[in-house]
Amino acid sequence: MKSAFAKRLFDLAAVVLTVPLWLPVLTVLAVLVRVKLGSPVFFRQKRPGFREEIFELIKFRTMTDARDPSGNLLPDASRLTPFGQWLRSTSVDELPELLNVLRGEMSLVGPRPLLVQYLPRYSPAQRRRHDVRPGLTGWVQVNGRNALSWEDKFKLDVWYVDHRSFWLDLRILSRTVWQVVAREGISAPGDATMPEFQPNQTNRTEDR
Repeated sequence: MKSAFAKRLFDLAAVVLTVPLWLPVLTVLAVLVRVKLGSPVFFRQKRPGFREEIFELIKFRTMTDARDPSGNLLPDASRLTPFGQWLRSTSVDELPELLNVLRGEMSLVGPRPLLVQYLPRYSPAQRRRHDVRPGLTGWVQVNGRNALSWEDKFKLDVWYVDHRSFWLDLRILSRTVWQVVAREGISAPGDATMPEFQPNQTNRTEDR
């Protein structure tokens, strides 16, 4: 409990003290998103957080609402604009998640919050990623990001849960700066981000 409280204090202090740095950037980006992609500026989606409690994730919008003749949304890759791709490649589309950190729904460091529909697909071991608050960045993001398979991602998430510490968080934050500059592992081959997580029977058996 003490380590969790200290982590929360660090998150709050880091975000509040850097407001003069990130708030002007967030404001300018919000204007650019409004001009280039229209309204709404923010993408909001329900995600599972600590202990699988559902919260609303806030990001900058990066895709259009383009649809096929039947009214169905086109694939992500077709709706992702060059400006949206730039937002993702620089990771600045994640900047509004600092508001989630302030509200206590996320931490600066932790497993990334995934889709709600993935919850029943996790093995017991994979489910342990929800034993901590989800993060703006994490052990996965500095070790390959979306270039990794889902199985490898979950193993890294659980490793973080078992080895988390203040010093590991500082290490991840410092390495995240390099990852943002290098723009590595933004997308899996052939996808705008990652293919949908569809566990196979082998993965479920191995994790029991």
